[in-house]
Amino acid sequence: MKRISALAAVASVAMITGCIPIEKYNALKLEARGYEEGLKDAQRAASEQQARADALQGRLSAMDASGGDFMAAINSKDKQLALKQSELDELNKRYADAIANAGKSGALPVPLTNELKAFAAQNPDLIEFDEGRGIVKFKSDVTFDLGDATLKPKAKEVIQKFATILNSPAASGYELLVAGHTDSAPVSNPATIQKGHRNNWYLSAHRAISVAEELIGEKTSAQRIGAVGYADQRPTASNGSDKGREANRRVEVLILPTQVRSTAPAAGTGTAPKPRTDNKDGGTAPAPTPAAPASTDNK
Repeated sequence: MKRISALAAVASVAMITGCIPIEKYNALKLEARGYEEGLKDAQRAASEQQARADALQGRLSAMDASGGDFMAAINSKDKQLALKQSELDELNKRYADAIANAGKSGALPVPLTNELKAFAAQNPDLIEFDEGRGIVKFKSDVTFDLGDATLKPKAKEVIQKFATILNSPAASGYELLVAGHTDSAPVSNPATIQKGHRNNWYLSAHRAISVAEELIGEKTSAQRIGAVGYADQRPTASNGSDKGREANRRVEVLILPTQVRSTAPAAGTGTAPKPRTDNKDGGTAPAPTPAAPASTDNK
């Protein structure tokens, strides 16, 4: 600014004293104006930069504040995850207790046992009946499509007949634990994941829930039913062969006396956490689970 003023002063003095021609005076005056405009532009740019800096500082302050909220949310999620893991551990223990106790309180009533045996004999491709433990097993490969939890029409018909037995007076003193199982092949098929079956936990639980809901739809009391998913954690056979994996893919319905059922998970639906493969279904009872080649239930 001092330089501009000096130029103007020089030009004025020079003009007055006649030391320089009018052309040079005008040139100096024009140069002074140029400096003045440049200074104004620089001042405007500085103001804009300051405004940007202030806005950025505001955003940084907001980010600092939200960062604290974000960490609080993470801590909350960690606590929720720990709680769910604790619930899962308890669920696994109760399931093991229910399996161990099944059949210890005496065989199912003869009329009920006979009905279930006849029922299984009429549908050998779809179900098996474990008379000793009071367990009806639905084979997943014929109960559901690959990587799906929607009951096939034939499976629905069979479950409707099953519900008729469960609703009979002979079964009135018993409650039901519906447990879904998969093989050890992880869920990887995008189509399966898109349906909400993110992993074997989800797929096994969703299949158990489908069977439970079908029973409830056939007037079996929801208060008598619990539904859980065990992914590949309860195999009945080795996952090292196609036959073994097929056996592990199943949904079991445990028919338990009320006093035994009280050791199993509470009635309702329970899902264990969750991620899956291109081939899906599961198992029950201890048995080592070696890494499996490709499974036949494409998940």
